[in-house]
Amino acid sequence: MLAQAAGLAVLAAISPTALLIATVYLSCARPHRTTLAYLVGAVVMSTIVAVLLLLALRSGHFQDRGHRTPRYGLRTGLGFLLLAAAVLVSRRKPKQPESPEAGASASSGKGIVARLTASPAPLTAFISGVVIFTPSLTFIAAMQAVATARASVPLSTLGVVLVVGITVASVWLPLILYLTTPARAERGLAALNRLVHAHSRAIVIGALTVAGAYLVVNGLTGLTS
Repeated sequence: MLAQAAGLAVLAAISPTALLIATVYLSCARPHRTTLAYLVGAVVMSTIVAVLLLLALRSGHFQDRGHRTPRYGLRTGLGFLLLAAAVLVSRRKPKQPESPEAGASASSGKGIVARLTASPAPLTAFISGVVIFTPSLTFIAAMQAVATARASVPLSTLGVVLVVGITVASVWLPLILYLTTPARAERGLAALNRLVHAHSRAIVIGALTVAGAYLVVNGLTGLTS
C-alpha cells in the first residue's frame, strides 16, 4: 500500500508551476518566511483533502474484502480519467511559457504565476500554496491507494503523511537546499527550472500517462482475476 501510494504521490509532485513559484519566492526580499508560508498553504490544502478522501472512501467500505469490484472499479475509472487528461493536455495548444522573472515583476500579467507572484509576501504565498496544491487526479489516485487498503489507523495515518509529504516536495526540497547551500541551490534551481520550463508540457503528459496506465492495468487485473 505504502509503495503504491508513494509512487503515485511522486507523479502528483511533478508540477512545473509549483516549482516555478517556489523558485520565485526563494529569490524575493523575504525568501525564508515567504517560501515557508507557501509550504504551509500547500500542506494545509493537501492534508485537508487527503483526510476528506480517506474518510469518504472508508465510509464507503472500499477497503473491505466484499467490496473488491467497487475498489478496482474506482482505480480503473481514475486511470481512464488520467489518460483522458493526458490526451487533453497533448491536444491543447501550447501556451507561451511564463518565466520566473515575468511572474515576479509583471503585476498585471494574465498567467497564474504572474498573478500569484506579483507581490511576494507570506500571506499571498500561503494563498498560492492553497491554490496551486488544489488536489490533482494523481493526488486523488495516491490517496485512494491508502484509503482502499485494509490498513490500521496508524498505518493509514502514515500513508497520509507520506502522500502529503511527497506531493509538496517541490516546495520543501528547494527550501532545504536554499537553507543549507544558498549559492549552490540558487544556481541548481535556476538550471532545473529552465529545464522543467522548457519541457513542462511533456513532463505533465508523461506523469498523467504513467499514472493512468498503471491504474487501468491494476484495476482491470483486479476486476478480472
